[in-house]
Amino acid sequence: MVTIDLDFVEGLSLEERADLVSGKDFWFTAKVPGVDRMMMSDGPSGLRKQNIDASPADINDSVDAVCFPSSALTASSFDDDMLYKLGTHLGIAANAEHLGILLGPGVNIKRSPLAGRNFEYFSEDPLLAGRMGVAYVKGVQDQGVGVSVKHFAANNRENQRFTSSSNIDERALREIYLAQFERIVKQAHPATLMCSYNRLNGTLNSQNQRLLTDILRNEWGFSGLVMSDWGAVADHVAAIKAGLDLEMPGKGQVSVDEIVAAVKEGRLQESTLNRSALRVLKMVAKWGKKVTKAAAYDKKEQHEFARRMADDSIVLLKNDQNQLPLNATDSLAIIGELAARPRFEGGGSSHVNAHQLVTPLDAAPAGAQYAQGYSLKETAPNEQLAASAVELAKKNDQVVFFAGFPEEMETEGFDKDTISLPANQNDLLTKVAAVNSHVTVVLENGSVLEMPWADQVPVIVETYLAGEAVGEATWDILMGKVNPSGKLSESFPLRLQDNPTYGTFGRGHDEEEYHEGIFVGYRYYDLHEMPVRFPFGHGLSYTSFAYSNLTIEEGADTVKVGFDLANTGKVAGKEIAQVYVANQVSRVEMPVKELREFTKVALEPGESKHVTLILPRRAFAYYNVAKQQWEADNGQYKIMVGSSSRDIRLSTTFTLTIGTNLASEVTVNTYVVDLWANQDPHVQKALKDSGLYEILAPMMKDEKWVAISANIPLRSLSAMGIDEKIRRAFFKALK
Repeated sequence: MVTIDLDFVEGLSLEERADLVSGKDFWFTAKVPGVDRMMMSDGPSGLRKQNIDASPADINDSVDAVCFPSSALTASSFDDDMLYKLGTHLGIAANAEHLGILLGPGVNIKRSPLAGRNFEYFSEDPLLAGRMGVAYVKGVQDQGVGVSVKHFAANNRENQRFTSSSNIDERALREIYLAQFERIVKQAHPATLMCSYNRLNGTLNSQNQRLLTDILRNEWGFSGLVMSDWGAVADHVAAIKAGLDLEMPGKGQVSVDEIVAAVKEGRLQESTLNRSALRVLKMVAKWGKKVTKAAAYDKKEQHEFARRMADDSIVLLKNDQNQLPLNATDSLAIIGELAARPRFEGGGSSHVNAHQLVTPLDAAPAGAQYAQGYSLKETAPNEQLAASAVELAKKNDQVVFFAGFPEEMETEGFDKDTISLPANQNDLLTKVAAVNSHVTVVLENGSVLEMPWADQVPVIVETYLAGEAVGEATWDILMGKVNPSGKLSESFPLRLQDNPTYGTFGRGHDEEEYHEGIFVGYRYYDLHEMPVRFPFGHGLSYTSFAYSNLTIEEGADTVKVGFDLANTGKVAGKEIAQVYVANQVSRVEMPVKELREFTKVALEPGESKHVTLILPRRAFAYYNVAKQQWEADNGQYKIMVGSSSRDIRLSTTFTLTIGTNLASEVTVNTYVVDLWANQDPHVQKALKDSGLYEILAPMMKDEKWVAISANIPLRSLSAMGIDEKIRRAFFKALK
């Protein structure tokens, strides 16, 4: 066993060190004397380990593996424990296949519903994305398999993803697009991060020193390895200098030669190359495994877990007159080709060679009748298929209509141009709803869609891409075997035009302007008081929950939120209680409210539990760009607890004192009204010693002068008729 340290690295030849920073054979690190190669594989929702001799482009030539629900669905569980268990199951499978690194999870923010890869990401909210990512990473790595959290950073579109620049203001970058990565790095310590293809504010991420070194390593303390997304490196030497450690995949001997030449010509310091080579070796030493024949593991148990995870995540969006769960004695029509050929997984790197796909039609109740209704290969209505489906709907008590995006509409590699279902589905659904008032729509989609028919049907169930147990899990919910408990991790607008990126997303070939800043998802809809189809955090249950007795207690460095939660219905259920915070004192623009904590609570009928949640100082903070730091304002905040972002059950205001006093620093640009409100004893003494207090006191009793003083800085006191000598005396006394 060799000791992996700098001495070992320096003992390797220059060519061997250059070899280490260049990936081999698409999925491997290089082998050098004393250190074997290590294999990695895609796997955000199940292993996509390809056969070693297979063409990289053949995504279907991968090992048999259980396909778990996509991140779009698993985030809807709001369940850290469930995500940890998902990571555990993925780690077990990766170990059996002798994989060192699992490429995932993807934690980019769902900025636009047109982004083609949204199915692979958790949420529009960085807290939820970060919490789910932390649990996932810990689960995988506790099994001895490393992860590569992706895509770092601001990779929010697929079109021109190799070259386009995500142009984001610093505050939005920190609060929305980096916050989940920061949480995962600091709390879960991932083995690697994968840098994204895009540029960030003009600089290619693979050679972005500020991102890869200044922020990731120097600010956040990341000590792992940074690898590139596949083909993201444009300039290998510049990338190594900036903090990239491993180019994936390498370009063969070309990659080695360019590094060797750069060192010999003095364009790359040998110490910089050694640093990256050492990180590669440390990764292999910690996570690498000898590549041998795959071992057996319990795929049946993994399939059952995939079913339970889907059960725990599926979202009941609408249930008028409690039509679900279905009555087993009612006659049932199943309509839609997606019942027989379901969308259950994402495309590209998320594609899994599913171990045991159970379709909704396979798992349907005995006696149910089926009509295809539409073709997934077409968008125009098929009159014959539609007519048969409508006739079947007329003859049955209940209709379950399966609708969703065909795989060709959303996958890795390109963005969408619509969030409307194909015309044949929308048209048929309207016709079916006209002849049967008991229609349940089951959605199979990777991301947000428009629902022009939503008011015409009583029930809508969101399954996203539910994994290989899609059929079993869907009927678990529909028949009431499982009480739904999922909540939306993204907002569903009424129309694409309502989204803040409408009209600008993807319009710039080379530049993507993030005009909306921090106002992404529900933050935007709340700011504009805009109605949505279904809000962030929304999800119904077959039971009901009551919230009461909200208490707030500030500690030395945290704020404790307490409340009672009761199941007031007749069946057991799980409620996701969400805590939102509104800053009502800040001088910078702030969201109406922001998700700052959540918990999933299981309750039996009639049971009540007291819930206590702890909000850290960061929960009240925003990123102060001028000071380049997180800052929490002291003053009044509103704490809201509810069942969704727009179903707030409890709220109260309180005064935060563990942050920073807004007016603690007095300068010539401090406004008079703020100076007058400043209670710092030193400031008060300077006011009185200089005589300024005596002059301002009568003025500040006049409402007119108070209003005017709100817009007069101290450097302009002469505009209020105050002698300049008094102002100078005040600042002299303040020193």
